Parts: sequence; structure tokens; C-alpha cells
Amino acid sequence: MTDLDTTRELLLSRIRDVRDYPKPGVVFKDITPLLADPEAFSALTEALAELCARHGATKIVGLEARGFILAAPVAVRAGLGFVPVRKAGKLPGATLSQTYELEYGSAEIEVHAEDLAAGDRVMVIDDVLATGGTAGAALELIRRAGAEVAGVAVLMEIGFLGGRARLEPELHGAPLDALIAI
Repeated sequence: MTDLDTTRELLLSRIRDVRDYPKPGVVFKDITPLLADPEAFSALTEALAELCARHGATKIVGLEARGFILAAPVAVRAGLGFVPVRKAGKLPGATLSQTYELEYGSAEIEVHAEDLAAGDRVMVIDDVLATGGTAGAALELIRRAGAEVAGVAVLMEIGFLGGRARLEPELHGAPLDALIAI
């Protein structure tokens, strides 16, 4: 068994299934027990920091809101800057915004225009890859800011929702890493 296999087992053991949340028929993957366990949270942080190093990232983007919880300690561990990508209207000052489609409408995310620049290699970190809409919009924001996408890394990929297939063309060859595939 490799170190990555051991890490995956630890992470999976700390993710709780919550049935019928937020609505009947849905099995929600609750990561709060993982975050509450210092060994598991540290292992997750280390695994994501290693991906940032492997892909030559110079900055990390965290997607609101759980992506912030994961990306900020990874940035500290990797010695990189952290840039939040937020829901529209949450950042002061000049922003770049990107609208994207959801299964029930649309949403908009923003980044501070001055936080990313040419020469930056940006790793996008989030908790879950579901349909890929938010991650795809973040990739567009990064490129519009003049930066390069180093990759996307998530704790969990929920395969049956098709996010990887949707995101693949928007990656332009950048890697997509999921520590756990469900």
C-alpha cells in the first residue's frame, strides 16, 4: 500500500454520509469530521500541497466556501499566496466576474483583479468536483486575469455527476486531481 493509498483510506474514514440531506434521496458527503480530526486534516493539507509543488503552482485559488477551508492551509504549507474566488458582491474593490450555469439557473463568481497576473501559475482547490460549473468559471477568471492554470485539485470527485467530462475541455491540458473518487 502506498502513502497515497493510506492517506485516501484515512480521508474516506473521516467523511460521513448524511442521508436525505439537503433533500430526500440525496446522500451528502459531510467533511466536517475530517476537518475536526487533526491527523486527517493535516494529511489532506499535505497531499494537496504536494500536488501544488508537482504542478509548479505559484498561487492557490480557493473556491467559496469549503474550498477556502482547504486551500488556505495548503497555501501556508506550500509557501504560496492564497486568492479567494467568491460569490458576486462579496469582494471590495475592482473584480473580474464570471457567470456560469447551474442545473437550476445561473450563478456568478468574482476574484480581485489585481490578485492574479501574468506569470502566475494557479492551482484551483475545492472540496468537491460535482458538475464542474464553479471550477470551469474559476479557470476562465484565472485566464482572463492573465495567469496560467497549473491544475485543479479536489478532495472528492462525484463521478456520476459528470464534472470531469464537462471540465476536461476547459482545462486546456492542465491536470485535474481528485484524492477520492466516489
